[in-house]
Amino acid sequence: MHKWFLSAFVLSLGIFLPVADAGKKGGGETKEALQVFQEFIGGWKGTANEKKLGFWTEKSNWSWRFKGKDIWLTFDLENSKLYKGGEVRFLPDKEQYQITVTDKGGKKAVYAGEFKKNMLIVDRKNPDTNDTEQIRMNIAGGGDRLVYEVWIRPDGRTQFAKQLQVGYTREGVTFGVDAGGKKPECCVTGGLGTSTVSFGGATYYVCCSGCRDAFNENPAKVIAEFLKKKKR
Repeated sequence: MHKWFLSAFVLSLGIFLPVADAGKKGGGETKEALQVFQEFIGGWKGTANEKKLGFWTEKSNWSWRFKGKDIWLTFDLENSKLYKGGEVRFLPDKEQYQITVTDKGGKKAVYAGEFKKNMLIVDRKNPDTNDTEQIRMNIAGGGDRLVYEVWIRPDGRTQFAKQLQVGYTREGVTFGVDAGGKKPECCVTGGLGTSTVSFGGATYYVCCSGCRDAFNENPAKVIAEFLKKKKR
């Protein structure tokens, strides 16, 4: 039921920064490939509009995750009518992004895709209906707005039809107000720093709980790499 909608939330992961061929890293480092999603990190407030389910509001929170050399992103959903959340990974051998979404019943759906003309497009064939589900996503408002659409091509048809549109606004953003000044940088991923951590009497910024955990695990190493990068 509403299987196509699964792709919808998946799309939220497919960030669309105007980075040319960002998904084609040719087996490059996973962390670097996933940084095209850096604008997704943090909290979002969204409004969904779907033909049968109507309107509703929901929240999403994105974070980095580190486990040894394994690096990926996760997103949690609050008040979504269908999903708990999911994760995003990069597949170097296929030069693609893989998004896994989990519904409230625990069932998972996997999508894959890449950047095309400054837009992330991920899709899958629904095994229950044989319909092709496609998500198209782009960033707007200078990184403070996230818009994604879900399109479905029914089995045996040649054209896609739009089924869902969701618009997010970054939490804490008030449009029309320019804070100005230099923004703090996350010492782990280089994203926008939103909270602080301390080591050796100095204060640094991180962008999410995953980066905070990575910092606390080995702060000396993180700081050394951060300062080295800043010098470059």
